[in-house]
Amino acid sequence: MEVNEFDFELPERLIAQTPLLDRTSSRLLALNKETGDIQHQTFKDVVSYLNPGDTLVLNDTKVMPARLFGVKVDTGAKVEMLMLTEHEDGWEVLIKPAKRVQIGTKVSFGDGKIIAECVNLLEQGGRIMKLEFEGILQERLDELGLMPLPPYIKETLEDQDRYQTVYAREVGSAAAPTAGLHFTTELLDEIKSKGVNIAYITLHVGLGTFRPVSVETIEAHEMHSEYYEMSSETASLLNQTRTNGHRIITVGTTSTRTLETIADNDGKFKAASGWTDIFIYPGYTFRGIDGMITNFHLPKSTLVMLVSTLAGKENIMKAYNEAIKEEYRFFSFGDAMLIY
Repeated sequence: MEVNEFDFELPERLIAQTPLLDRTSSRLLALNKETGDIQHQTFKDVVSYLNPGDTLVLNDTKVMPARLFGVKVDTGAKVEMLMLTEHEDGWEVLIKPAKRVQIGTKVSFGDGKIIAECVNLLEQGGRIMKLEFEGILQERLDELGLMPLPPYIKETLEDQDRYQTVYAREVGSAAAPTAGLHFTTELLDEIKSKGVNIAYITLHVGLGTFRPVSVETIEAHEMHSEYYEMSSETASLLNQTRTNGHRIITVGTTSTRTLETIADNDGKFKAASGWTDIFIYPGYTFRGIDGMITNFHLPKSTLVMLVSTLAGKENIMKAYNEAIKEEYRFFSFGDAMLIY
């Protein structure tokens, strides 16, 4: 299947640069995956599409303020570093300018509060950096780091918490699970009061999810691995939801990929953790979910391919064209879509 089949024209003015003051005031395009019917709503109206006994699955990962600005120890040259994933021998990072950082290069952040030494070279400007610091790394990052906003967001984020979900608790992501940014504590309480279950999984989002597909055919693309966890409590709740004949609805592509990684051929779940590089594109049969809440994604991205698999490519392209016509806001700080 050709990657170009998932291309579309997106006016730059529709790329949301800042979050709305009220998280729940985003627009919601509700797409019936069976009929292709589209309804235009406000995000707080999502409650009316959820039924008692359904389970809503949220990714509780928390974004690290992992964008750091420092200098090379030997020359004082400026360096920008984005921390991605921790490995046994150090942290996988993206670094600019990469050509200045070779094996043995040391970079100082915050006048030496963090010293990073390059121990391995990776592709596309990636490096493995061994970190030295006093105390707790998260405290040093809170002190020195900035939120790693996507490159299509040019505006400065005044409130760093607006790039976190209100239920974020497990630190480890390089990017937010942005479908969850629309929820407030009050809206989640309203959903629970209707008899809808709330379940949590963790998938630490890496930048590989958002990287453009650089090959011509989908089958040739390779996904980066991301770490996930599901508790026995969540697995039990999901299995009970299935047994009782109710729906499992994920919030975001990250929750979707986690459930599809863990679900067996009968759609059953068990406690699990590990690394997933699952790539969902048309031809895949879903085992673990019945619907999802998501944002509007980049043309030709793996995320557009995923939602096209759930709702049908024709339905998704029709919905996206409708969203562009109605001037929905796209990407991380944009509006939402419900596929049900």
